[in-house]
Amino acid sequence: MSRMTNRPLPDSVPSPGGGRTPKEPAGPAAAPAPVPAGLPGAAPGPVPGPASPASPAATAVRPAAGPGPVGSPSSGAARRGTRPGRGGPGRRSPLARGGWTPWLYLAPALVVIGGLLVYPVYQLGLISFLEYTQAQVSGGQPTTFQGLGNYAALFRDEQFWQVLLATVVFAAACVVSTLAVGCALAVLLTRVRAVPRLALMLAALGAWATPAVTGSTVWLLLFDPDFGPVNRVLGLGDHSWTYDRYSAFALVLLEVVWCSFPFVMVTVYAGIRAVPSEVLEAASLDGASQWRIWRSVLAPMLRPILVVVTIQSVIWDFKVFTQIYVMTNGGGIAGQNLVLNVYAYQKAFASSQYSLGSAIGVVMLLILLAVTLVYLRLLRRQGEEL
Repeated sequence: MSRMTNRPLPDSVPSPGGGRTPKEPAGPAAAPAPVPAGLPGAAPGPVPGPASPASPAATAVRPAAGPGPVGSPSSGAARRGTRPGRGGPGRRSPLARGGWTPWLYLAPALVVIGGLLVYPVYQLGLISFLEYTQAQVSGGQPTTFQGLGNYAALFRDEQFWQVLLATVVFAAACVVSTLAVGCALAVLLTRVRAVPRLALMLAALGAWATPAVTGSTVWLLLFDPDFGPVNRVLGLGDHSWTYDRYSAFALVLLEVVWCSFPFVMVTVYAGIRAVPSEVLEAASLDGASQWRIWRSVLAPMLRPILVVVTIQSVIWDFKVFTQIYVMTNGGGIAGQNLVLNVYAYQKAFASSQYSLGSAIGVVMLLILLAVTLVYLRLLRRQGEEL
């Protein structure tokens, strides 16, 4: 009995006829393990040939499919699970990306803005193209379409151009004065102690919360020619501040700045508090004065905040109405202190020319939009981020 040794099984088994029959493979299309050349029992590698698509071995040794040519279905869309030619690879609808969620949150505010802003502006523009006077309001005459006739009549009126010039100059003076006072007091708030800071903040907020009619009446009493304390302190006797055109505009300017600077002061003060203290300390150690620190350090860093307060001040001061109407008794003597808002009110309600008053309102809206867009464009050209 021969000793059994562990050796590899032969590639063939004896057949009943004395020959040798090749051994059946263990599985379909099983590929033999490669044996390095030079070792005993090395056999030549399998001859390459077409493999059956259903063969597991062929599937096992088949290399992974690489990306196809650019533009082919297998290059991008097939791997992402999207169909080619339907909005680009990987692109989903706004609803699937959750793009409607922000609009759902904004919907209540948009409805309110549409009711309080968009619809009145639409009606304003519509009336400006019609002949709409007291006769049409009462139903005595039909409303007719005038086209640009109201705008042509407005631009031919010399008083309109005089009022427009006065409005632009007055609004510019109010904006510059409001920004100067507000920024100066904001810097002052960073220099004083807690108690003076609190007192100044409360006084400013009180001025800001005072209604425009109340504030205008109080300022009239302060500068009254008979009982006002200002004339007594200055020794001006019975001098009337509202009789002269320029002194009346100056008095209204003081009241407008008084009720407007708290917004600028609080906003700029919040921005200054957000500036790192190390930056200001480094500028002080370098010997910079307070004006140089503001001009070279704080103002560039506070540019986005200054843009906001400037645009707000331009809008508020350009359409000022209450202060002029109350303090100059409807526009001054012979309309010498008229601004566009009061001028539009007189045309629409005092003269019952509602279409002409609407045209003035449309012109004011276009001027404010143009000024705001030009200001933002100039800042973007300078490379400022808003």
